[in-house]
Amino acid sequence: MHKSSSLSSLGPGGLDLSQVFFKRIDSAAPESPTKRHTKISVIGAGNVGMAIAQTILTQDLVDELALVDAKPDKLRGEMLDLQHAAAFLPRTKIVADVDYNITVRSDLCIVTAGARQIPGETRLNLLHRNVALFQTIIPPLAKYSPDTIFLIVSNPVDILTYVAWKLSGFPPNRVIGSGTNLDSSRFRFLIADHLDVNAQDVQAYIVGEHGDSSVALWSSISVGGVPVLSFLKQQQIAYERETLENIHKEVINSAYEVIRLKGYTSWAIGYSVASLARTLLRDQRRIHPVSVLARGFYDIDCGDVFLSLPSQLGRGGVIGVTNVHMNDEETQRLQSSAKTISDLVSQLDL
Repeated sequence: MHKSSSLSSLGPGGLDLSQVFFKRIDSAAPESPTKRHTKISVIGAGNVGMAIAQTILTQDLVDELALVDAKPDKLRGEMLDLQHAAAFLPRTKIVADVDYNITVRSDLCIVTAGARQIPGETRLNLLHRNVALFQTIIPPLAKYSPDTIFLIVSNPVDILTYVAWKLSGFPPNRVIGSGTNLDSSRFRFLIADHLDVNAQDVQAYIVGEHGDSSVALWSSISVGGVPVLSFLKQQQIAYERETLENIHKEVINSAYEVIRLKGYTSWAIGYSVASLARTLLRDQRRIHPVSVLARGFYDIDCGDVFLSLPSQLGRGGVIGVTNVHMNDEETQRLQSSAKTISDLVSQLDL
């Protein structure tokens, strides 16, 4: 399929009109060799992949965006649809192909492709099918972009981030899963909604598995710099533990609710992943709860396991994991979440 269409060669015999349309300035110096060309590749042109691509484009994060999918007609249609919006977007080269060579020299490879669960299929069987799919995706991406950062979005994200790490041979700081970054955003929204404040003023994390065994870090939540639970205790304001648990359950079930209503989730994960891309490529060194190699943190001792921890991200990937406060119960729940993931990883054949 065509990678992209160029309108610069419209003249007779394919004359490149870009060379004659503008009159060059006399004695002009060539473009700076230090100018950095930033490129992101998105693997999977489904609802999630295209929401991520669209959000990245509107936020002016890259010079070039490459799309890869197994369905050539849909892929070309998505590429053209985005290209036709060029007059309304920051200038970005948009290319697409079923061949992974289109991703060459990517700074960031975002993987959203994944097998869908068949009715009645076990989670383990679905996982094996996704591992087989990743065996066709990760090696060519690593081949064409050996210095890239992998950002895995496909579910189950923690296990597939581990799979990507193993298949790529990359150092662990350059393999990241989107993890609970979106879960934490939902958590902050719900707390903000309860307190009638802006969600940006709420500091709160969901850690562990992106799934049922995730852990809400209530002990470290703050609003406007004020630790919430400590403040309630200090003011002798009673609260019910059940209320806290219900908020966490609402976070876990919110994705299922969106899927029930519209059939899939897309926009929130699009904004979540674009936020991660911005932090990584622009070296913003912000802290995000993302899936990282957790061995050695918070006394997690069940082997090589990826799960979400509040991590500082920058141009080189994961810079470090923050030493966020957890009480004993939260630490035990995190370790239990790690064991849940480790038990599934142990059943993989890589």
